[in-house]
Amino acid sequence: MPIRPKVSSLLDSQILTTTFDELTSSRAIERIWTRDHTLWKSNPTEIDNRLGWLTVLDHMQDGLSDLRSFAQAAREARTTDVVLLGMGGSSLGPEVLRCTFGSSKGAPRLWVLDSTVPGWVRQVTNAIQPARTLFLVASKSGGTIEVMSLFAHFWKLVHQTKGHRGGAQFVAITDPGTGLEQLARERGFWRTFTNQPDIGGRYSVLSYFGLVPAALLGLDVGKLLARALAMREACRHTAAKDNPGAALGGMMAAMARSGRDKVTLLASPALTSFGLWVEQLLAESTGKEGTGLIPIAGEPLASPAAYGSDRVFVSLRLRGDRNASLDRTVSALQRAGHPVYPLQLKDRYDLGGEFFRWEFATAIAGHALGIHPFDQPNVQESKDNTGRVLKEVETQGALPSLAVLTPKQALTQLLEQTAPNRYVAILAYTTPSSQIEAALRALRKALMVRHHLATTAGYGPRYLHSTGQLHKGGPNSGLFLELVDTMKPDLAVPEKFYTFGTLAQAQAIGDLQSLHTHQRPAVRIALGPNPVRTIRSLVTFLTPTKATRRKSVPKKRTTPTRRTRR
Repeated sequence: MPIRPKVSSLLDSQILTTTFDELTSSRAIERIWTRDHTLWKSNPTEIDNRLGWLTVLDHMQDGLSDLRSFAQAAREARTTDVVLLGMGGSSLGPEVLRCTFGSSKGAPRLWVLDSTVPGWVRQVTNAIQPARTLFLVASKSGGTIEVMSLFAHFWKLVHQTKGHRGGAQFVAITDPGTGLEQLARERGFWRTFTNQPDIGGRYSVLSYFGLVPAALLGLDVGKLLARALAMREACRHTAAKDNPGAALGGMMAAMARSGRDKVTLLASPALTSFGLWVEQLLAESTGKEGTGLIPIAGEPLASPAAYGSDRVFVSLRLRGDRNASLDRTVSALQRAGHPVYPLQLKDRYDLGGEFFRWEFATAIAGHALGIHPFDQPNVQESKDNTGRVLKEVETQGALPSLAVLTPKQALTQLLEQTAPNRYVAILAYTTPSSQIEAALRALRKALMVRHHLATTAGYGPRYLHSTGQLHKGGPNSGLFLELVDTMKPDLAVPEKFYTFGTLAQAQAIGDLQSLHTHQRPAVRIALGPNPVRTIRSLVTFLTPTKATRRKSVPKKRTTPTRRTRR
């Protein structure tokens, strides 16, 4: 497995050398392995009890036969679908595995549902056979509002279906002693996988939160763990430049300190979803105290001229994939002087190693940037705001009214605040589809080409458990464009006064309030009855017509010719 990339091609190599020397002199690598919390902060809170990711692989290896037996039993029960109900760290790792590997022959389809948007919930509901579906209820805290609302919906659906097996169709993945663990006992769940409590959600992909879905997909979990173990051993090397995790983390921190804080992930087609997981890991771990790495994932490829000098690129290349476009882009960026850090994967199972590499890198980057990489101090704000909005709905019978701008007015107002080193975050509360995805890609490309801004795009409320921490706690360089659909037709949440649509609207409003509290430029656009058309109208607005381009080119001044007398 190729573990150590060449870093000599990066610009600012002196900055890298200095950072690597600092990591070596501070004994950062050794101190991670001895779990020395003072590497990050003097207070051990949320450090001492968040380092289980360093050793969880051993525990998971011991549980391999149990995972295989469980997956086999699910097949023998003629399970056609698995629906994972989770948010953030509980959902993004499984989503990467689903997109990268798919289901093996004979294994059930996996659906990862991490949204309260009613259209998205209905989409999954309509796609499955409820009586032959297994539901994974995944939550570290065991009480996340989104997860418990989704559980209530599917519990009711199952019990209304002929031939259902009740609680035997539900599996819990949670920490010990949570409300979810108790609920699983009371409702007669088939299994409860109790995770190590000393692992933060975003570091949990190589624990039960990632490996239970992986086993159900039919992956060779042993092989995935073997690649992770090989990377873990490589990350024990005490020289930073020879340690694959420390080299990546040191590079990202060094680049951020030199102004290149937009870590832009370029990936082979089969690996595109990996960016979803990296986004949460980097954003939630480093986006605090007014600093942080800003992960840019899933952005359309563009010519080097579209990128500013605030970028560093990480190329994730899978051998044998359709890499022509990626290779051309990387070559063009290097010729233009942009720093590119190459990572090579020999096959998809090398993702096991990449998960660990990036976890170690993030811990190293946190130390180099002087921040605490294991807490998420600003995430609770949006949750509290959502609660207040829902309380208003309960007492007043309606959502709070908001100022209404046309899409063009809102976008114009936001883009008046563009400046070098800023980025645009598109926050889409809508149901994904191929058309929506294409429209969002076109919007990102138009912003890049027209304003040379880095762009991110996330679906709400998923991003609240991912990049939401960075938005409020990281550098004040984001411009936030919230796109919210009508949430119609709506869908009830059993035994609650609110619907899924109301919950999603409350989350969108609550986050907007939180962004404004932190003086972040943020606008909201109502997508109306045709979200695709509305997003496309923004693209048109940003794209100069031929006539506009002609007007913008100054005409050459001509000297009038003198008439000759006859």
